[in-house]
Amino acid sequence: MRLPSNRQCAMEGDGKKMDQAPPFRNPFVHVLKFTPLEKAKIAFMTVTLFPIRLLIAAFMMLLAWPFAFLASVGRSKTTVEPQCLWRRLVDIILKILMRVMWFAGGFHWMTVKGRRAMPTEAPILTLAPHSSYFDAIPVTMTMASIVMKAESKDIPLWGTLIKYIRPVFVSRSDQDSRKNTVEEIKRRAHSGGEWPQIMIFPEGTCTNRSCLITFKPGAFIPAVPVQPVVIRYPNKLDSITWTWQGPGAFEILWLTLCQLHNEFVVEFLPIYTPSQEEKKNPALFAVNVRRVMAKALGVPITDYSFEDCQLAMADGQLRLPVDTCLLEFAKLVRRLGLKPQNTEKVLQDYGNRARKLEGQKLDLDDFAQFLDVPVSETLRDMFALFDEHEDNCMDIREYVIALSVVCRPAKTLETMKLAFKMFEAEEDGAITEVELAVILKTALGVTHRSVLRLFTAIDPEDSGKITFDKFRYFVELQPDFAEAYLYTENASLHISPCHGHRTKPSLSSRNLPCTATTKTANGICPNFSPKDHDGTTDGLLKKHN
Repeated sequence: MRLPSNRQCAMEGDGKKMDQAPPFRNPFVHVLKFTPLEKAKIAFMTVTLFPIRLLIAAFMMLLAWPFAFLASVGRSKTTVEPQCLWRRLVDIILKILMRVMWFAGGFHWMTVKGRRAMPTEAPILTLAPHSSYFDAIPVTMTMASIVMKAESKDIPLWGTLIKYIRPVFVSRSDQDSRKNTVEEIKRRAHSGGEWPQIMIFPEGTCTNRSCLITFKPGAFIPAVPVQPVVIRYPNKLDSITWTWQGPGAFEILWLTLCQLHNEFVVEFLPIYTPSQEEKKNPALFAVNVRRVMAKALGVPITDYSFEDCQLAMADGQLRLPVDTCLLEFAKLVRRLGLKPQNTEKVLQDYGNRARKLEGQKLDLDDFAQFLDVPVSETLRDMFALFDEHEDNCMDIREYVIALSVVCRPAKTLETMKLAFKMFEAEEDGAITEVELAVILKTALGVTHRSVLRLFTAIDPEDSGKITFDKFRYFVELQPDFAEAYLYTENASLHISPCHGHRTKPSLSSRNLPCTATTKTANGICPNFSPKDHDGTTDGLLKKHN
């Protein structure tokens, strides 16, 4: 699986070529490096300014609690009470207290550009880039509603402050939560300014602000005018950014409070009124608003999404892939609408059909027929990823493996089981070293030379074949086998996203600083399902939340 040098630039939802440049940094990774002088400064601030700022900020939140509590008592969930004099007074008091809190945190002055639209003009504010919990600053400045997880309202002190701004709560345990959230946003957006404006971060996760990733359509489904709002932190040391790979929540708070001054700039852009076509197509609406915001920020746009963030993190645990383009593949899967709703059933069906082909090569038309989709430029792009020898044919089993990785980034063993099923011989259910090399190159991006060492370790009898049970037994005995056998030669290589309009670069130019040290149960990648595991998963989900 690879990215040919002659591929066309991919298409966006409106069918136009994407005017996007490749991000020079992985948007989900943030690396901080300090000079000796900066380390000395942080050490001094830690024992002097940090505890004072922390106490003042905590006191301001404690002081704000009774006002937020009184204003929230007896509120209806479906109607808005009249904004009487005492409620307006509470609103002013809370804004002052929150401003003092941010001032204590080093945000001595905040630059506001542009004019904030009235709720009747633009009921929804779309904010980007989303990079930290410090992005709550514009929320406290405006007291606009936001979309938050339902569990937040039960947090002592903080939950009361959150309920005051009348957020739209979304519950992860409720299967209909996403639908209900969209309906609630639509109801408020079409209230004619009766409800407060809703602030939405359409990226859906935190990035390092090096680019704008894919916008989720939730803010654009109501088909009402929106006001784009861009956020900047023009500080010399970026202690603000809180991404999936990088400093943790408390470390970010500590480093930020240790800075003598923190700059914050928020710019309200002109109201964006959707066209009739955009009203019918929320994805197109989102794409065009993102372009406007990226132009104002002077950053590129890239077709990554929160799902890619999960995939990148799963890969990042082992600093891969260096020879595959799974993120590029994931983008093409989304554009073609090939990501199945019933993942397990569809993958098993694909696996059974691929097994019956017994390694028979498919051309582009056969590939389209297998997927039951028409031939298109996007499908050609996907086909080219698997046409490694440029002989206009591919092994459909590699597509199934790649799809399994994209759909189940945390379940690599399940992907390996599916791959073994497609490649194994009927008489003994085993695969050869060459077949294992094909599987691991597609799924994990490793070289044949690395696979040889692993295969020899799994097959000490030198039988020339291994079964999935034998592979799984080896993994259970050596949970860190990947570090020992697959990446000893490429320990410094990191995950590298691929881009359609560039020639294939050298490894040195493709690497992005994406590293992680957390050990995982199966030695391959972490689990992102909150229902299955705790530990590492919870920490990552907190960043998403």
